[in-house]
Amino acid sequence: MNAFQSRNPYTLEILKEIPHHSPSEVELRLERAWTLHRTRGLPDFAARRLLLARLGQLLEQEAEALGRLATLEMGKLIGAAADEARKCARWCRSVSENADALFGPQLIATEAARSGIRFDPIGPVLAVMPWNFPFWQVIRAAAPALQIGNPVLLKHASNVPQCALALESLFLRAGFPEGAFQVLLVPGSAISEIARDSRIAAATLTGSEAAGASLAKACGEKLKKTVLELGGSDPLIILPSADLETAIDTAVKARLHNNGQSCICAKRILAHRSIQDRVIEGMRTRFEAMRLGDPLDPKTTLGPLALESFARDLHSQVERTLKAGARLISGGKLDPARPALYPATLLTEVPAGAPARLEELFGPATPVLPFETLEEALTLANETAFGLGAAVWTRERTEQDFFIEGLESGSVFVNAMVASDLRLPFGGVKRSGYGRELAEIGSREFANVKTFWVQ
Repeated sequence: MNAFQSRNPYTLEILKEIPHHSPSEVELRLERAWTLHRTRGLPDFAARRLLLARLGQLLEQEAEALGRLATLEMGKLIGAAADEARKCARWCRSVSENADALFGPQLIATEAARSGIRFDPIGPVLAVMPWNFPFWQVIRAAAPALQIGNPVLLKHASNVPQCALALESLFLRAGFPEGAFQVLLVPGSAISEIARDSRIAAATLTGSEAAGASLAKACGEKLKKTVLELGGSDPLIILPSADLETAIDTAVKARLHNNGQSCICAKRILAHRSIQDRVIEGMRTRFEAMRLGDPLDPKTTLGPLALESFARDLHSQVERTLKAGARLISGGKLDPARPALYPATLLTEVPAGAPARLEELFGPATPVLPFETLEEALTLANETAFGLGAAVWTRERTEQDFFIEGLESGSVFVNAMVASDLRLPFGGVKRSGYGRELAEIGSREFANVKTFWVQ
């Protein structure tokens, strides 16, 4: 089938079928982006600031409608979906308001008459983006790229084509010229060839390890820069000195955020053995209180996974973990009537090497793992191949510093839930990828940091 299906994961209703772009349409869009870059056809720096501010206004004004669209296409809770659009608006405003500090020329004192650095565009950027945050993942990469002066071509996930087209419309209505931000409606199999095209200067991807490795290989062959934000199996460590009730509340929220489908969800709960039983009971009670159902219903607290196949995959990981010797505390059952729904699932006594210990559980299931010492907790936390985020709950400063230094992750949050904050760089290490987004460091990833020296 040469079309994308927009499909409601809760009702399984096909909302719309959107044809793939033909090779000639892909060629047209690539050439349009390249011509815009080569001829310096984008509005100037100051004008781009105003366009980003206008884009932020549209995102804010249309947040409810955009949120409903995301909920229909991928099952996000309706309130969270609208909030995602509003977060995009805040990022657009932030990039616009701080554009001079982020990307303006910087003079550096040397023996030259005048010297310093500029942040110049490098050319069209290919953005390969996932379905779980169908607006935020795109905007957080596209806003700084466009402010620098790079056209953006979006290859979005195949199950959110309407979200992709809504974004393209928003950029055009904000006043960006045709070619500044374009959607490529192509299957995943076409990405490598597009990435190798000489008119693509760089690429960014948020998604699976396999997708990231494939894109990095294609770009590496042509010496093109990539930024990859891949999977995660974030630990959340609870120590005896923690505010236990708040820690458990946050652990549940962090595990079930976005129906458990976020790279920075707390996917493994590590509890000191002295408080392990209280953590398990507290999480069990809260998990079983979740209202599983229609994400459009404001009373629903846990919606469907984006595709029924994702629920089957998660269930398989749970079943294999149980066969390895783990114990099921709650959840763990598929609903044939609503195949994309999966209940909040809690596992204990998970042996080393089991899927719940080493694989990413991309849905509402988590193990609780006990530890005795700080060193044992650190070893457990670092035992996976991932390193995106981590959280630690303790009032003791020495314990906080021990984990901030020792955890192999792109971020460590103490007594708080891991989140992407506009003011701080975001990204991972190990098999969670490389490069950064957001803040000053991430915003400049696709700039030519050009030195100038005037004698």
